[in-house]
Amino acid sequence: MNNKLKLPSWMQWGRQAYNVPTPESKAYTGGSMFTLHAQMRAAWSSGDYATLAKVGYMRNPIVYRCVRMIAEGAASAELLLYQGGQEFDDHPVLKTLRRPNSRQSGKVFMETLFGHLLVSGNAYVEMIALDGSPRELHALRPDRVKVLADQGGWPRGYEYSTGGKIARHMVDDQGNSPVLHLSLFHPLDDQYGFPPLQAALMALDVHNAASQWNKSLLDNSARPSGALIYSAKDGNNLSEDQFDRLKRELEEGYTGSQRAGRPLLLEGGLDWKAMGYSPRDMDFMQAKNGAARDIALAFGIPPMLLGIPGDNTYSNYREANRAFWRQTVLPMLGRSLDAMSHWFSGHLGEDIRLHFDMDKIEGLSIERDGLWKRVNTATFLDDDEKREAVGYSSNRT
Repeated sequence: MNNKLKLPSWMQWGRQAYNVPTPESKAYTGGSMFTLHAQMRAAWSSGDYATLAKVGYMRNPIVYRCVRMIAEGAASAELLLYQGGQEFDDHPVLKTLRRPNSRQSGKVFMETLFGHLLVSGNAYVEMIALDGSPRELHALRPDRVKVLADQGGWPRGYEYSTGGKIARHMVDDQGNSPVLHLSLFHPLDDQYGFPPLQAALMALDVHNAASQWNKSLLDNSARPSGALIYSAKDGNNLSEDQFDRLKRELEEGYTGSQRAGRPLLLEGGLDWKAMGYSPRDMDFMQAKNGAARDIALAFGIPPMLLGIPGDNTYSNYREANRAFWRQTVLPMLGRSLDAMSHWFSGHLGEDIRLHFDMDKIEGLSIERDGLWKRVNTATFLDDDEKREAVGYSSNRT
């Protein structure tokens, strides 16, 4: 009888794919046998927009909260417009940003724009102008936009595909385009940005896999995995057909996260010995929290703000929130408004600058309180100088 062990097809494929040498097969002569499942190389999710949106934003609570916090925070900022050193409240650009189209308010539009930027690394805005003045703004889905580059790698236009139709928006001779492209820095791509979530893709997969594995264990009465032992009382081993059938049943019925902890139906001479790690041995929650911290780190959000335990970087919630605004929200908002300022200026033929009102950002109230207190106690300043120091115009004529 041939007692050589045969690897199942999925194990043979794994060895060929990763160039792992196949060990020498030897006949088994013992009176008992146990079977262990081989550990394959980890499979990671792809970094395309659809995967990041579905596996990340739509299925992971940490990613969902990170994107919402940053996008909603940036969209809540009050916008200011300056031209020639003077502030304007009723400029056409401000009116368009406050009511960009018939379906969206200004804050909803900006939240959509920043959401695209965080999930995709790219965000696109299409302008509809009348007599050279902007009338409507529309956020385009990043996965539907293609950058058209020339031979030198410079963008010459944008192609938007939806409903089987393709619309092209080209850059004119002055370098102006009806489409604004916002992108995050990508070290290996000249046209498209690099999304924060892609840097945390491994942590995302670990976090999702931990939740899925835990759910599967609960569905199967939380039974651990282990080894299947064959004790031959008469000294005979399993036949090759019996061994192959047993391997096939194990692979088809008991492997994978969807079948985690599923109980075995054993025949005569077979015994199940639990050998899996307990949640305590695996440090299950610590591993999951560690993955959550990596995701928060990629987005630039202090873990304390997400309720992730084990992080004492900031003394209190207020300090963590201030760091979140200073290090994450305001830099992204500032660079986006700079790009918009340049884009609008090219279309209008006049130099404008968009900015945000620092005094109306609630997350920075602790800074304003400290500034006002220091200025108020400065006896060497008069009232007009104090007003100028905190950003207000003086009463000097």
